[in-house]
Amino acid sequence: MLMKDNYGRPLLNLRVAITQRCNLRCLYCHREGEERLVRDIAAEMTVDEIVRIVRIAVGLGISKVKLTGGEPLMRKDVVEIVRGIASIPGLKDLSMTTNGTLLDPLAEGLHAIGLKRVNINIPTLNGEVYGELTGGRLEDVLEGVKAAVEAGLYPVKLNMLILKGVNDRDVPEMIEFARETGTILQLIELEPINISDTYYSTHHKLLDEYECMLRQKAVKTETRRYMQNRHIYHLPEVTVEIVHPIENTEFCMRCTRLRVTSDGELKPCLMRNDNLVDILTPMRNGANDKELTELFKLANQKRQPYNKN
Repeated sequence: MLMKDNYGRPLLNLRVAITQRCNLRCLYCHREGEERLVRDIAAEMTVDEIVRIVRIAVGLGISKVKLTGGEPLMRKDVVEIVRGIASIPGLKDLSMTTNGTLLDPLAEGLHAIGLKRVNINIPTLNGEVYGELTGGRLEDVLEGVKAAVEAGLYPVKLNMLILKGVNDRDVPEMIEFARETGTILQLIELEPINISDTYYSTHHKLLDEYECMLRQKAVKTETRRYMQNRHIYHLPEVTVEIVHPIENTEFCMRCTRLRVTSDGELKPCLMRNDNLVDILTPMRNGANDKELTELFKLANQKRQPYNKN
C-alpha cells in the first residue's frame, strides 16, 4: 500500500531524528526544523519506540528510512536502533546523516547489521575553517569518511553546505577529494531555518554558478524524480549532486518525506511546526498498532507543499 497526500505526492521516505544532542556546534544547523531544543536523554524515544514507529511506517508503504539528529552517533544505543530497524520486513534502505566525527570505530559494525549508506557533513577541507565552523577536528571527519568507504557503506555522500565568503571557493578541491575517496559530493544551498536573518543574508549563495560549471564538465546528467527533481552530474570519475533549498515550488511539489522529531512527533513539513502529530504520547499511553497507523495517516493528510506556486 502506497500512501499519497491530497496533492498526489507519494510517501516514500521517513527521516527519524533519534536525538538533538551533538558533539559539534555548527552555526548553520537547522536541527531538522525542530524549534524546541531537547537535550535531555530521558526525553528521547527509546530503542523499542523508534523501531515500532518505523515498523508502522514500513507497513504503510514507506521503504526508505534515514536516521538523523542532532548527531545520531551520540546515542550509546545506536547499534541497537540500527539493528532493530534493519530487521523490519519490507524496508529497502536504511541510511544515516552524520557529522562523521564518531564514525570511525562504528562504521564496519553498523554496516554489518544493516546500515546501507551514510551522508557525512563536511563543509571544508581546511582544518582551521572547519574548527571555526563546527568546533570539531577535521581529522576526525576524514577518518570517518575513510572508515565508511572501507566498511562498504555505499554510497558515501559528502554534504558540503555552501557558505558565501567561507567555503564557496573550495568546491573544486572538494570535488577532487570526492574523486579520490570514491564518494559522491552533494553541494547544498543554505536554508533559512533555525538561523538568524543576518547569518542567512551574509552567507547564503545561489548554486547556479556551480551548476553551470558542472553542466559543462558532465559526461552524463540525471534527474532524481522522487528527490525534488535534483540534478546529478556525472563527471569523469566523480559524481556531484546539487541540492537547492526546500522553499521553492519544484522541491515542495515533489516532496516524498515525513519526519519524526526527536521527541516523538510526526512532522509533515520541514518548514512548519504548527501541524505536528504526537505519536509518542499515545504510544506510551497504550495505543495499539491500528491507532498508531491512523496517526500516520493523519500526518500524511497534513502534508502539503509549503510553496504551491
